Amino acid sequence: MSRKPKKGYFVRGHFVAEGSELDEELRRERDGEGPSKTALKAQSAELQALGEQILTLRAGLLEPLGLPTRLIDALQELARIKDFEGRRRQSQFVGKLMRLLGEDDIAAIRAALDEQHRGSAADTLLLHTAEQWRDRLLAGDDAVTAWMAEFPGTEPQPFRALVRQARKDTPAPGAAAESRGEAPRKGRAYRELFQWLRAELARAQETAEDAAAAAPQAPSPGEDF
Repeated sequence: MSRKPKKGYFVRGHFVAEGSELDEELRRERDGEGPSKTALKAQSAELQALGEQILTLRAGLLEPLGLPTRLIDALQELARIKDFEGRRRQSQFVGKLMRLLGEDDIAAIRAALDEQHRGSAADTLLLHTAEQWRDRLLAGDDAVTAWMAEFPGTEPQPFRALVRQARKDTPAPGAAAESRGEAPRKGRAYRELFQWLRAELARAQETAEDAAAAAPQAPSPGEDF
C-alpha cells in the first residue's frame, strides 16, 4: 500500500509541509504577524551574549544601570558553572531574563559596555605612549628637549634628574641576566620614570578634554546667531 503524499509546497526549491514549523513561520511572515521564530531565536542569542558581558562591567558602570537582582544573581551563577550543559541551560535562563528588560535598559547596557571599551582602548593607548616616551628619553637628550617643548609646565631639574637615574638603572645590552636567558631586571628609577610619564600624560589628556568641553560650541550651519 503506497503512502499518501504529504500536502505542501516548494519555496526556493525546498519542500515545505503544510502544518510544519517552517510552514507556520512563513505564514506569520506573509501575514505580517510579527517576527519569525528564526528572528526571535537570533534576538534571544544576541541578548544572551549581551547579558554575559554585563559582569565584565566595572562597578562604576554596572551599579547605575539598576538591573534586577535576579538577573545579576543569574549571571553570577553562570560565571560559577563549569559544566557545558549546565552553562547552556543557565545561559538560556539569562537570555529569558534579558528579554524581560525594556528597550531603555538594553540601550543603557550597550552604552555602558561601549563606554568601558572606549576607556580600555584609551588606557592602552596611554600606556603605549608612555612606553614610547620612556624609550626615547632613555635613548638621548633630544627627547628631553622634545618633552619640555610639548609639556612646558614640567619642572626641568627633577625631570632631568629622574631621566639620568633611570638611564643608570637600565641594564646594558648583553647583561649577565640576559645572557642566561632571563629578563634583565630594571631599577627603581626606570619604573618610576614610566609611572611619572603615564601620570603626566593622563593629566595632560584630562586638561585637554576639560578645555574642549568648556569651549563655546560653534553654531551649526544655518543656525541663528
